[in-house]
Amino acid sequence: MEASVREVAVSKLPLVGAMFWATKIVATTLGESASNFVTMAPLNLGYAVGAIIFLVAFALTLVMQLKADRFRPMVFWSVILTTSIVGTSMSDYINRTAGLGYAGGSILLTSLLAIVLIGWRMTGQTMDVERIATTEGEVLYWTATLVSNTLGTSSGDFLSGGLGLGFRDSSLLLCGAMLVILAAHYLTPISGTVLFWAAYVLTRPLGAVAENAVEKPVAQGGLGVGTTITSSALLAVLAILVGRQMLTGRRQTHTVDTVLGSDSRYHRPVGRSTETSAGDYAGKPADTPRAPEGRRPG
Repeated sequence: MEASVREVAVSKLPLVGAMFWATKIVATTLGESASNFVTMAPLNLGYAVGAIIFLVAFALTLVMQLKADRFRPMVFWSVILTTSIVGTSMSDYINRTAGLGYAGGSILLTSLLAIVLIGWRMTGQTMDVERIATTEGEVLYWTATLVSNTLGTSSGDFLSGGLGLGFRDSSLLLCGAMLVILAAHYLTPISGTVLFWAAYVLTRPLGAVAENAVEKPVAQGGLGVGTTITSSALLAVLAILVGRQMLTGRRQTHTVDTVLGSDSRYHRPVGRSTETSAGDYAGKPADTPRAPEGRRPG
């Protein structure tokens, strides 16, 4: 296909840096706690009812995200949060109510995630999340996010319960794995996209076991803080992190060069991407462009 028009679109997904990872971990940890709050104590509505409620919430936030014209921190992180909440309740339903167990649920969800990522690759849409600038690419991103956050609960439960590592040792193991990925990011030629998705998936079980380590009773290996206090504290931290992103003058996103061919159905990001400020959304260049934190995914 021969390119005929070049445009610049605004990515609706944030830059991948320290702020992104901190907010992702807090949001997914809150997802575990919030799901437990509704499906178990204190509301005790059950996994099936919780999954239905949270699926509706996820659908509503996803529609708002897809309709957004640029990166809106509150909307974006609301989708991350709802995928984490619904993922927790769906995982608990699969593992406990449906009887697949932690190992069976983890195998099923790992296979499903592999299918989603392979399918994404085959579409030709970029898997570099900082360059996603099409609706199709964004739908694929959120599909992978929902599956990975569901897998995260199952894999976290498998480590702590199925393998008997407990919450503390599971947390340490996952922290070690994240450090290995960080080292590979700076010290090896491994694709940044591969490392991103490895870390993206691991943040979910890390959040799950860390939350359980705080929330669960002492008899179960936790600190006994309880769901209500844990959820409230995490919500406060998440509000601070998202509020900071909303107030900052320089948005945590990119403009992305795109190419349109003679057939307008094809729309793919190419070339460079640069950080934008609030003024860029009116078509103005950033006053002081700077490189994004860390290395951009491959």
